[in-house]
Formats: sequence, structure tokens, C-alpha cells
Amino acid sequence: MKILVLNSGSSSIKFKLYEDKTAVASGLVEKIGEGDSKVELKDITKDKKYSREGAIANHEVGLSLVNELFKESGLLHDLDELDGCGHRVVQGGAKLINHCVVDEAVLNEIQRVSVMAPLHNPAHIAGIKTMQKAAPKVKNVAVFDTAFHSTMPDFAYMYALPYEYFEEDKIRKYGFHGTSHSYVSKKAAEFLGIELNKFNAITAHLGNGASVSAIECGKCVDTSMGFTPLEGLMMGTRCGDIDPAIVPYLTKTKGLNPDQIDNIMNKKSGFLGICGFNDLRDVEAQIKKGDKKAKLAQDMYIYRLTKYIGSYFTILPRTDALIFTAGIGENSDLVRKLVCDKLAHLGFELDESVNKGLRGKLCEISKVGSKVKILIVPTDEEFEIATITENLIK
Repeated sequence: MKILVLNSGSSSIKFKLYEDKTAVASGLVEKIGEGDSKVELKDITKDKKYSREGAIANHEVGLSLVNELFKESGLLHDLDELDGCGHRVVQGGAKLINHCVVDEAVLNEIQRVSVMAPLHNPAHIAGIKTMQKAAPKVKNVAVFDTAFHSTMPDFAYMYALPYEYFEEDKIRKYGFHGTSHSYVSKKAAEFLGIELNKFNAITAHLGNGASVSAIECGKCVDTSMGFTPLEGLMMGTRCGDIDPAIVPYLTKTKGLNPDQIDNIMNKKSGFLGICGFNDLRDVEAQIKKGDKKAKLAQDMYIYRLTKYIGSYFTILPRTDALIFTAGIGENSDLVRKLVCDKLAHLGFELDESVNKGLRGKLCEISKVGSKVKILIVPTDEEFEIATITENLIK
């Protein structure tokens, strides 16, 4: 089967083409709506690239250019040749708790809950509608970041606010990065030879955005992100957990309105807010130069990450594995070491000789005899979306 995976942003479309569950092409449409837009397609099988440059007015124009490049590459003569198209959708809300084939009712619900993901859901809708128009015969599937976390018990996802806010506005923890947590937990269970429905793990998706999940019997029972992706860990530009009273305090003392505070918490905080750099590689480079704020940012990050992992260790009846994934999790041996050093007394014993210098490779990095297995599992959210899409359209 030929499956196209689309991750549509407000000014970009990331895409990947699978044929019989093998990735054959990938690409990106970037700077949509700007004068210096670009679309690039890479034929993975031939290691050959195709591109177009120039103004791309909207998603529809962008996808038409993708179609042109597919024709030029010979991988597809037309998008109508696809068996299906899978779309990443960040927020499914309280009703869309399962991945599903898109129809009008599904689109309307994604639109209705866009207020909870205003930067993401409208772009996903644009991507779906563009695909529907470009290839009317192709089935579209919505794959929700929030779906994997829908198995959380109510005492884990509820906030201690007046109950009517949950009843009327569905304010609760939803969790994000679900396709990644789902993929790596399945991959780790397979790697360790444990049946998924008997597998318990703590998954740490650590990138510019970051979240940790507790997996019991293959299902999510808690996760660090909440009503939005802002809750939880300190991240590249996001503050993570803070005292909520800080928000009204800032409105009174600094004269900031809600939109300004939201912008600060999402785009000007985290590593960036503490030391001026949002990329961990830059932070580590600054530490070597003696930058005290960079060292503080790193210490805060490790401390908070360790707290979340430790708390999930206490709620699981047994922990088979700690899984590091995503950009930082897969590539920073230092982060893995610093975290595991703080968890050593709980039975997380890292083999430093294996861990050191290891990047982006599926591997066990714990010592023989460690109470908890420690793994690096490279994530592949696009493959997970493609697999879900294929299973649904069958």
C-alpha cells in the first residue's frame, strides 16, 4: 500500500511517503505565505533530491508542488494513486479519543477543539482539506497526539478545579507526543521480548518539546504534558510547571495581558529564558565556557526530568524499562548519564562505557543486573502514523 503522511503546520508541510511500510520519500514545504518559500522532496531509494523555490501562497499551492515533484521523481504519477493519507493532529479533545478516518463530523470536531490548540489544529485542518481537494478518492486518516493518553484514569487526568469546568469546557489533562510514546513503548517491548500487554515502562520524549509518560501493561496511565503542551518538563522555550498564581501576579505587577503571558511561557521561557539559548547543544557549549546561567539551566532541566521519572517509578507496580527518545534523548549521552546518576539508588544502573558517544541507535545502555533496563529507542512518528493509517483504511 502507498501511504502519505502529512504533518501540516501554519507555514509548513512535512511529508513522508511509505510503500508497503517502507519509507521511499520524504520532504518539506517551508515558509508558506512568504516570498522565499521552498519545497524539497528526497527520493530515499535513489538518494536523489528534487526542489522548487519561489512564493507559495498557501497549503494548496504547496501540495500541488509536492505532486509535481512526485511526478518528476517517478514515485507517483498523481496523488490519487495513494491508498491513504495520514495526518498528524495535535488535539482531538474529549470526543476524538481514537484515530479515525476523516469525515465531515470529524473535521468539525477538530475545528471545535482548535481553541485548545490554536497554533496547530487550524493548520492540520488546512492540510486535510487541501488533500481532500487534491485527491478526492484518497481516504484521509486523523492520527491524534492525544489518543494514546486517553487510557489515563480520571484521577490522573483531572485538575482540582470546580468540576463544572470539566463538565462544560472539558478542561483536563490530554497529553501530547502520543504517537512517539506509543511507537517507542511497542519497539522497546519487542526489543526486550516482553508482550506489550505485560510491559511497564517510563518513556522520555526529549526534544525542544519534551514529555514523560508512565506506561502500564502497554497503556498510558500518566503523562507530563497537560491541557496544553506547556505543562510538565522545562523545555527549549516553554516553562513547564510553574505556580499558576504567577500568571495573575504578572498581570498586576507588569501590566501584561493573557496573550503576552502565554507568549512568554511558550516562546520565551525554558532554556531560552534562563540562559538565552534554546538548543541544548548550545547550552552545553556555553557551560564549557564557564557560563553560570547555562549551567543553571542544565541543572534545572535534569532535576525536573529526574523528578518526573522518579514519580512515575513510584506509581508503576513494576518498571521494566526507562526509554530515552527524540533529539535530546537519542543523542545526548550527557543528559542520559546525569539523569541515571540521580536515579541510581532506585536501580537505574547505566553502563557508561556503552552510553558514551552513542547517538540515535536502538540499544540497551544499562549494566548487566540493573533493576531497570535503560534503553535508547529512536522514535519514528511518521512510521507510526503510516501504520495506523494503513490499518484503518484496510
